[in-house]
Amino acid sequence: MVTIDAAGCQKKIAECIVEHGGHYILQLKGNQGSLHEETTMLFDQCLTDDCHGIAYSTATTVEKGHGRIEERRIWATTEVNWFAEKGKWKNLRSLIRVQAKRTVGPKTSTEYRYYISDLAADNASGLLAYIRGHWGVENSLHWSLDINFREDDRRIRQGHAAENFARLSRIALNLLKAEKTNDGGIKTKRLCCGWDHDYLLKVLTAGV
Repeated sequence: MVTIDAAGCQKKIAECIVEHGGHYILQLKGNQGSLHEETTMLFDQCLTDDCHGIAYSTATTVEKGHGRIEERRIWATTEVNWFAEKGKWKNLRSLIRVQAKRTVGPKTSTEYRYYISDLAADNASGLLAYIRGHWGVENSLHWSLDINFREDDRRIRQGHAAENFARLSRIALNLLKAEKTNDGGIKTKRLCCGWDHDYLLKVLTAGV
């Protein structure tokens, strides 16, 4: 099961996943042009007209803790035959909308995310679990990068420098995690790399 954010929502990636025996849930954003726009319009109709004539499944989860309430609701439908480019997306079977609502004190924020998948739409709770799992990994990764690399404090803005530097940080984090001879944390390992060139080489060749 492969879940990818909008940067990886590409026809060739979907095809590769299926051909290697996997399944996909790919996030949609504006970079997918008409597919994102038309999917948004479809679910807007669902929400205002209660999906008259459109078959869908839905599920909801609610989590409370640390002074906030997080509610997530998913709508999933197999209504994909209307899409003109359906055949270009390998085994496209369902369109998905997730509403993420967060309440902290008196303030409530709501965000909608859209996805496509080769999985059936009849198991909304299962689809939501996959999507939540993806964002759990993303949030954990972001927390680790911010704590150990101060990612949120960067002021890199020129050209593609911010994206390139973020990729380098992820590579460095993975290399540091792969090196097992040092029992210290990521920060300690980074310091050791600066102090000891032999240890730096060990980190750079971890897993080789």
